[in-house]
Amino acid sequence: MSDEAKLHEYEVVVIGGGPAGMTAALYSTRLGHDTAVVNRGGGRAAMMQEVHNLLGVKEETSGAEFLGIGQEQLTGYGCDIHRDMVTSCSRPDSDGIRLSGNSAEYEANRVVLATGFNDVRPEPPLPRTGRGLHYCLHCDAHMFVDEPVYVMGHAESAAHVAGIMLNFTDEVDLLTRGNDPEWSEKTAEMLENHPIDVIHDDVSGIQNGEDGWLKALEFEDGTVREYKGGFAMYGAEYNNGLARELGCDINDDGTIEVDDHGRTSVDHVYAVGDCTPGHNQIPVALGQGAKAGIDVHFQLRDFPRDPELLEEQGPVRSEEVPGIPDELLEQAVDFHTYGK
Repeated sequence: MSDEAKLHEYEVVVIGGGPAGMTAALYSTRLGHDTAVVNRGGGRAAMMQEVHNLLGVKEETSGAEFLGIGQEQLTGYGCDIHRDMVTSCSRPDSDGIRLSGNSAEYEANRVVLATGFNDVRPEPPLPRTGRGLHYCLHCDAHMFVDEPVYVMGHAESAAHVAGIMLNFTDEVDLLTRGNDPEWSEKTAEMLENHPIDVIHDDVSGIQNGEDGWLKALEFEDGTVREYKGGFAMYGAEYNNGLARELGCDINDDGTIEVDDHGRTSVDHVYAVGDCTPGHNQIPVALGQGAKAGIDVHFQLRDFPRDPELLEEQGPVRSEEVPGIPDELLEQAVDFHTYGK
C-alpha cells in the first residue's frame, strides 16, 4: 500500500463479508455506531449453489444472491462496504486498532474478525463443487437421501462421516484415494461392522450428467461407480493470521478462542463465524454475529452515562442526545417508511 493511501476511521470495522460478519455489522450500524465491512470477496458462503437450513430463505437462493441482499441491507442502513484485503494490523494505542489493506488503511475502536476458513481440497480429478463435491454434511446430507454417495478421505473424520451417511442412504463408499488409512483400530472395527465399502484405488476420471451434476467416478483399477455426490473430508485451514498478529489466543485446531459474546482474549477484538469453534452453519453464524454486534453496542454506547463520568462531566444535557452520529441519524430518519 502506498504512503498516500486513504485512512478511513470508524467506531467498528468488520473484517470479512460473510453471514457472521455482515450480521455483526448490521447490528452495530442499526444500534448507532459508525461501521464498515472490509471484504476481500469470495468465501465459502459465496460458493454455495443453494442456501439450505435457513428459515425464510428459499433453497433456490444462491450464496452469492444471499450475500448480495445482505450488502444492500447494510448500505441501506448506512454501513460502508470496502472491497479490500486487510494484510496487517496493529495497536497504535490502547483504544484504537489500525488495519492496513491493499487499497487503504482503516482505524477502529472495535474490530470484528469474520475471516472464516478454507476447506482443504483433495487432489484432482474432482467433481464440481456444489454439483457432486460437498464439504458440509449438515447442509447437504438431505440432498442425498436414498442416493449412492461417497466420502473422500483417509482420517478419522472421513470414516465418521461415512458412518453418519448411513442414516440417509444404504449406499456409502469410503474413498481413501490410495492413501493409507489413519483411523484407529476401533474405527476400523466400526467400518467392518457397517455396510460401508472402503475403496483404496485412486480416482482417475469423472463422469458428469447433462445438468453438470456428478454421475459417476472412474477408478485406476478400471471400475466405474455411480454416485449422486459426496463429501471431501481433508480438514480446514483457518484464516487466523490477523488474530495472531493482534495477540488473540488460538485454539489447537486453529480456531480463534472466543467467549459466548464473540470476545477474544484481546480487548476490543471480537471474532465470529467459521474462524471460531462450533458448527459451520449460516444460522449459527447469524447468531454469533448478532451477539457480537449487541456486545459491541454495550461497550460503545454513550448513554446512560457511567456514574464516574456523570461526576466528572455533570448531567447529560438535552443537546447531547441522541447518541448517534449525525449521518446515521439522518439515514435512519430517511429509512423509516411507517407514518409516511
